Formats: sequence, structure tokens, C-alpha cells
Amino acid sequence: MNRNLLLRIEHAVKFHKAHQPLRTLCVRNTMRWRPVPFQSVPTVQHCPQASSFLNMALLQYRFLSAKQEKIHKKPRLLPSKVKERKKVVEVWHNIKVHELARAVGKDTDDVYKALMYANYDVDNLKPSSALSREMVLEAAKKFDVKVTYQQEKEEKVRENKDAIKRGSADPSVLVPKHPVVTIMGHVDHGKTTLLDQLRKTQVAAMEAGGITQHIGAFSVYLASGDKITFLDTPGHAAFSAMRERGAHVTDIIVLVVAADDGVMKQTVESIRHAKAARVPIILAINKCDKPKADPDRVKRELLSHDIVCEEFGGDVQAIPISALKGENLQALGEAIITLAEVLELKADPTGLVEGTVIESSTDKGKGPVTTAIVQRGTLKEGAVLVAGKAWAKVRVMLDENDTVLKNVEPSMPVKIVGWRELPSAGDEILEVESEHRAKEVLQWRTYVEEQEEIKKDMEVIEVKQKEHREAHRQNLDTYLGLTWKQKKYMLYKANKYLMGKRPSEKLTDDKPVVPLIIKGDVDGSVEAILNVIDSYDAEEECDLDLIHFGVGDISESDVVLAETFKGCVYGFNVNANKSIQQLAAKKDVSIKLHKVIYHLIEDLKGELSSKLQPLVEETVKGEASVLALFDVAVGKKTVQVAGCRVQSGVIDKKMKIRLIRNREVIWEGSLTSLKHHKNDVPTVKTGVECGMSLDDDDVEIKVGDEIICIEEKTVPQKISWDPGF
Repeated sequence: MNRNLLLRIEHAVKFHKAHQPLRTLCVRNTMRWRPVPFQSVPTVQHCPQASSFLNMALLQYRFLSAKQEKIHKKPRLLPSKVKERKKVVEVWHNIKVHELARAVGKDTDDVYKALMYANYDVDNLKPSSALSREMVLEAAKKFDVKVTYQQEKEEKVRENKDAIKRGSADPSVLVPKHPVVTIMGHVDHGKTTLLDQLRKTQVAAMEAGGITQHIGAFSVYLASGDKITFLDTPGHAAFSAMRERGAHVTDIIVLVVAADDGVMKQTVESIRHAKAARVPIILAINKCDKPKADPDRVKRELLSHDIVCEEFGGDVQAIPISALKGENLQALGEAIITLAEVLELKADPTGLVEGTVIESSTDKGKGPVTTAIVQRGTLKEGAVLVAGKAWAKVRVMLDENDTVLKNVEPSMPVKIVGWRELPSAGDEILEVESEHRAKEVLQWRTYVEEQEEIKKDMEVIEVKQKEHREAHRQNLDTYLGLTWKQKKYMLYKANKYLMGKRPSEKLTDDKPVVPLIIKGDVDGSVEAILNVIDSYDAEEECDLDLIHFGVGDISESDVVLAETFKGCVYGFNVNANKSIQQLAAKKDVSIKLHKVIYHLIEDLKGELSSKLQPLVEETVKGEASVLALFDVAVGKKTVQVAGCRVQSGVIDKKMKIRLIRNREVIWEGSLTSLKHHKNDVPTVKTGVECGMSLDDDDVEIKVGDEIICIEEKTVPQKISWDPGF
């Protein structure tokens, strides 16, 4: 047998043995090649090409056998994803907006935005506003954090650390005191002139505008040797708070009424303050030297206000005087001393001091200074005082002439130097044992004020949120009956303006605004100006935004603040040095200084009026009637021309034209041409015929129509605010 044939048979036998593992490997490795079953392999005799087939099969077998021997590495398992834990934030009851923002590491605006998306009304929220538990939880959801409330401890009732007045004094320590007398009445009735005569000074001549704008405290010695403390109050309508304050710290009120003027508005107000304070009144009828003086008329007018003079069977002393000439002032002084003896005025000069702040101001060399009346105790240098939320260690005590005092007894006016902060006029002064005690009192008062503010804020927020939820519920009711897709689309469409908008990026308001900074010489003056501003009632025309107010000269920080808010600075009886004025000019900030309060208010009204859009006033200059219509060819275009006769006035080509039909305005515009015969003319007078063509070709003119010529003028608009003077 041929040797080559034997080798081929041997190969075929080997292929048969390898058939099963080869097939297994092919299936396992998903290879495309599939071995041909052995029985289908042709014999050597029938397949002369078997040699090439067997070679290929053996090659595949060797390849798969080698691949099978490789060590298959198990695929590494992916690490299981650990569920991220939410950040835990600790909050507390009545947490404020800015505190929540700091706790979650966000901006205040982000808190507003989260609450806004949670359907809360954020317009009335301030950074210092307290948030309810529900609002905090909703904001936490938006920030994807978990909040835990601090362990609510059973808080003990916080001990009251406030300073309070002492109880009634022991009658054995009471000593007689000289009276405190407040001069009250209408403006320009001679109150300050009266005090000038008593003190032999000329304060009235130095007053700006001829009116008193500060409350003053003075001690006066009469010819008899008796001493009286006088308080001079302004009579202008703006200083009502000063008059009320004077009435509550006085023993007697001298009501000054001009004999030629009679009972006026501030006279009635002074009577009301006196009755509220339950202080007796002495009537001083001034200007009795004038030809038109009628003291009896004044007494009769006062009867309607329950002021009954002794002549009419009452208990009110009426003293006719002339403050300008100094007539009968001794009688007025005797009347005051007599009434004081009847009242048996006494005070306790021992123990801790009690008093009242009459006025407060800032002095460049002395710092915060207050004018006060001591009502109990004896004030000495080094005493520690509290008033409102300010405290002082008395460094210097001065009288009205700036003479240093060592001791200040009850009923004496005094200027106190040594305040750490400036108290407000009208604050109650109480002496405490030490500086530590004074700080305790201030901390307690600050705490009480914060709690009251939180309570008020929460009440306002609850009301606003209730209104907001009700409005939202009514809005949702409009989507009843819609499918969830329709509802979601409608809600998205209605609220899409919220997308990507921070709450601070509010829509611009077309309404004008006047940002305002007020600086005054004393606290009472600032108080009076703020009381006038509180009466502002023209917000619909222009907003008045009070940014800042304070006592003292205008400073660099005031100018910078005004630049930030694009506002102006108003100063009352204060100064702005040259460097401040140069800085203001550089930053384009307006500084307006005034010494008379009604001048300041008038200037402010002018500033508000300047922000308003000017009014357009229309005046009819001429009327014409359409008599005929003509079509005139202008180039390739046909233009309608109205033949008219001017019935009254003048028709001016440059002015506004109004077309009227059956008393209804059909069209407004201007003329393209105005002709008399064939000549172009600028105006046509009464009785003259003319031709007119309008600048709108689509307007159809008819015979009988009226054409009116109107002149428009812009007139500055004035604010409707009336401050009352």
C-alpha cells in the first residue's frame, strides 16, 4: 500500500478521536466554525482533497486546545454603591432666615428661593425674620438635608434683670422742691420771648426762621429769690412729641395765647397734653400791648375746651402780659410760685437717681450728651445710669450755661456727659449700682425687644402665609377636571417665571422712589422729622424709602450709603465739612442742609414731585368743519384732501390734530399739508377756507366731520402729600 495513503488514514483516525472535545470547545467559545460530523467526512477514495481539509481541522484543534489550557480569570465584582447619607443640620425653634442659611451653608437668597418653590410667600420675609417649623422642613427638602431640632430644654423663666423705679418714698425724707414749669402754646405766640425776658437773654432773636425747634431746660431766679425750672417747647405742628414729653415731666404748664390771635390748633393740642398728664394750667395771655388785643375773647374761646378762668368761676389763673415789653411778668412769676405752694411740691433727694431725658445730641468734644431733669435722688459725678438701651458713667455735669455742677438735686436741669450710646429723648433715667449691673439691664432689655419683635414677625408671617395658601388653593381649583398632564403643564406655564430667578432679582418697578437719609442735631429734631415722614400717604405716586437716620453731622458713611441706594442726604441744623461735600460731589450725591423744619419738608416735597412724570395739558387752539372732499394726484399716488372752513381759533400745521365724528374721536395725528387755495401755509385763522390732508391714508374723512387743533404742554406734577403745615 502507498505510504502516503497510510499517513492520511492515520490522520483521519486522529481527527475522529478529537471530534467531541472540538465540538464542545466550539460551542463554549461561540465560534462560527462548526466541525463536520465524522460520518459526513468523505473517504479518501471519494475526496481527493481530504488532505487539505484534515490539515485545517487539526490546525483548529491545536488552537482551541491551547486556548482551553489558559486560566480564565473570574471577572471582578463591581463594588456595591453605598447609599450616601444626608447632611444633618441642627436647627432650633424660631430660627431666623440668615441663621438657617448659615447652618446649611447656603446664601440667604437660596433660602428665599427654596421657600418660594415650596409655595411660601417670601415678600414679607426679612433676613431677621423667624421661620416656623413647617417652613424649615420645606427648605430642608429643597436643600436635600436632614434637620434635627435642638433638644428643647424646659427653659426656666428668665430672671427679670431690668432696672425699675423705687417704691413710694418715706414722707420723712421728702423735702420741698422748686417747680418745673413747661411753656406751651401755638407757634409765634411769644413763648421764647417770654423766657428771654425772665432770663434776660435773647434766644428768640437767634432762632432760625424765628421759631423754636428744640426743647430747652433753664433755671430762672425771680426777683423774690424763688427758683423755677422752665422747659421751653416748640409750638410748630411738627414738634408735637416734644410738647407731649414736656407735659409729662412738668409740675405746672403755662399756656401762652396771643391776645390778638386767639386759640389756635397747637393751643388746643397743648391743652390736650396737659389734661392727659393731669398737670395744672396757668393762662398767660400775651401781646396785650397790641391794638387788636382782646384778652376776654381768648378766655371765652377757652371755655369750649374746658379751660375756665377764675373770672368765670373756674380755677385757672389768667395773667395778661406783654413778653416783648416785659409787662406784668412779675405777676406771672408770683402766680407760678403761689400754685406751687398750693400743690406742696416735694421730692426725695436720697437714694438712687431717677429722671427723664429731655433732649439728646452728639458733641464733637464731649460725645453723646443728654439734657435731663432729675426727679428723685441726687446725681453725682461717677454715677452709673441707664436710659433705654444706653448707659453712662457720669463724667461731667453742666448747667444751661455750661458751668460744671457737683451735685444735681430734684427739679434741676442738667447736661450729662459720659454716655456710651445716645439715648432717645423721653427715655427714663435710672441709676444702678455698677457698670456690670448696667450691662445686665441692657442685655435684658435687648432680649425682651427681640422676643417682642419675633412675636410680631410670626404673627405677620402667619397672616401672610394664610392669605397666600388660600390664594394658592383657589388657584388650584381652576385646574379641577384636567388630566394630570394638563394640570402639570398649566402649573408649569403659570410658574415658569420662577425658573432660574433668585428672589433678590425682582422685577423692576416703574414706580419712582426717593431713598432718603436724615441727620439732625438732636434726637428730638430727628424724631419730629420722622413723625412728619410717617404721615406720608402718596406711595401710589412715589415711594419714600427712609434708608437711615441719626444724630450728628453728615459723615462719609452717610455719603457712601446714599451713593449705594442712589439717594439724597437731608441735614437739619448740622454741618457737612468741605471734604464731605467734595466726596458727595464726586459720587454725585445730593446733600441738602436746612435750619427750619418746614423748609426741609418743602424741599423734600419738591424732590418727590421731581420724580413724577410731567402731566400733559391739552388746549384747543382751533376748530374746523369738513365741507367737501377731493382726490388729488400726488405723483402716482392719490391723496384725499378735506376742504374745510375754520370755525374758531387757529389751525396750526405743527400741532396735534383730532378728527371727530358724532362727538367721538375717530383719529389723532398730524397734518401732512395745510393749504389756502394753492399755497402751503403754516396756520389758518377763523373764517378762512383751507385744504387739509392727514398723515394716515387709511383714515376715511366724511363731510360734516370736525377737525380740532390741540396744543400740548407738559406741566410738572406735584406730589399729593400734605404734611399738615
